[in-house]
Amino acid sequence: MYRRRSTQPSAAAGQDPADAVTAGQGETAGAVGVAAGRAGVTAGKGRPTPKRSEAEKRRRQPYTAPADRKAALSQTRTRDRASRGKRYEAMRKGEEWALAAKDRGPVRLLARDVVDSRRRVSEYYMYIVGVLVVLLFFPATRLIVDYIVLGVVVVMLGEATLLGRKVKRLAAERFPGERTRGVAVYSALRSMQIRKLRTPAARVKPGDPV
Repeated sequence: MYRRRSTQPSAAAGQDPADAVTAGQGETAGAVGVAAGRAGVTAGKGRPTPKRSEAEKRRRQPYTAPADRKAALSQTRTRDRASRGKRYEAMRKGEEWALAAKDRGPVRLLARDVVDSRRRVSEYYMYIVGVLVVLLFFPATRLIVDYIVLGVVVVMLGEATLLGRKVKRLAAERFPGERTRGVAVYSALRSMQIRKLRTPAARVKPGDPV
């Protein structure tokens, strides 16, 4: 009978079997090391990859809502009050993001500066109305109240007309192509407000050039 020759080379004559096993393990470890050093082979991290939910939970900021409903409502009101106060202060300063739609734009800003750069009779309208109400209680001055009211109205209409024309002319010169619809009425209404109560607050002082 013929024996099949083994494909693995036999151990060298005289070599201890234990040494042969050790040599085989060394060759295997060397092959693994070479494979790890090749491009595209990534070594293990030594720890399991965290789940996506766990990673997102770590990134989140811890927030604990009050268990009491009244406490939660009070906290919400305090936060909303602080937000409104911050927005009102920004609106008073004339910051664009906090302004109402009717106050936004370069044309409206120009109109406010034109109105605030000069004192007019319209600015004292509320004070004049208060004086006229007092005069109505005296019979001697009751007859002249109508004439005073008529004179004040004529003056205010004249000021509003001239103010609207001036604002439109300046807007056409400085901001060509910008919309000027309603700016005359906007200027007239602002001129009738008391200076300290105007919102946004005045940026220029009376007499300053615009």
